[in-house]
Amino acid sequence: MFRYATRRLLSSLPVFFCVITIVFFVVRVLPGDPAQAALGDYASREAVEALRTQLGLDAPLPVQYARFLGDLAHGDLGTSMINGASIRDSVAYNLPFTLQLAIAALVLGIVLGVPIGVYSAVHHDRPSDHLLRLASLTGLSVPAFFLGVLIMLLFGVQLRWFPAIGGGDPDQLQDRLTYLVLPTLSLGLVMTASVAHVTRSAMLGALPQEYVRTARAKGLREHLVLTMYVLRPALLPIVSLTGIWAVALVGDSVTTEVVFARPGLGRMIVGAILQRDYTALQSVMVIYTLFVVGINLVTDLAYGIVDPRTRS
Repeated sequence: MFRYATRRLLSSLPVFFCVITIVFFVVRVLPGDPAQAALGDYASREAVEALRTQLGLDAPLPVQYARFLGDLAHGDLGTSMINGASIRDSVAYNLPFTLQLAIAALVLGIVLGVPIGVYSAVHHDRPSDHLLRLASLTGLSVPAFFLGVLIMLLFGVQLRWFPAIGGGDPDQLQDRLTYLVLPTLSLGLVMTASVAHVTRSAMLGALPQEYVRTARAKGLREHLVLTMYVLRPALLPIVSLTGIWAVALVGDSVTTEVVFARPGLGRMIVGAILQRDYTALQSVMVIYTLFVVGINLVTDLAYGIVDPRTRS
């Protein structure tokens, strides 16, 4: 397992390097002058040139790229072109909000989706199965941001059970959890529908197998048969889908944070795009790249645990 994990880690490093390289060059080929955008249309040419020099934009691209890699190696994400604030401090403040939302939605999707899929497969072609399949297909068809608006209107505006806008006091755990409920439902219910659908399909493929009938013939209890002989072989597609959704949830957090006016990396990246703060934009994209590569690495390691044949 250690050799397998080492190979997967080493193979992830070139991917991360290639993606951050693409991010660096894509940000710099965007139309418009970042220095001009930061100072405004009425700024003098001298002021624009002075800012370009201060930001190092007057240097050749290879020199800028070398500086970018050097700063990144030292953990320096630069400063905002708009307000001069440290991007690392901004990321440190906003990152916990995004991580809490993504992890909570992921846990909700797995905790609800797997049991629903198992129940639907066990009660195949019964009215409850048809009802759950309809709910699952409906959940797969609804965008997370649209579901978020509906949830906000129902639970935040009409019923007033939970706050609809904001992220809560960072120093108060209960307050942050209260503000986390509605965004988590917005993302987690969509994932629940997908996980339930895949779990049902995987279970239906395993239920007719001979080893399942043999286990039942030995007199094992039904919950042991479902857990050890049906669900366990079906874990591989579930793990694969969980890795995909973990990446998707980090991306969907952008729209969800905007809908709920919640702090996070999503709002940071939207603000950087609107203000043409290319330094903040490339820094947040690097953080997102690190997330995606890390999630894929964890998914590969989970493959090795669920199915030892993948280690070879």
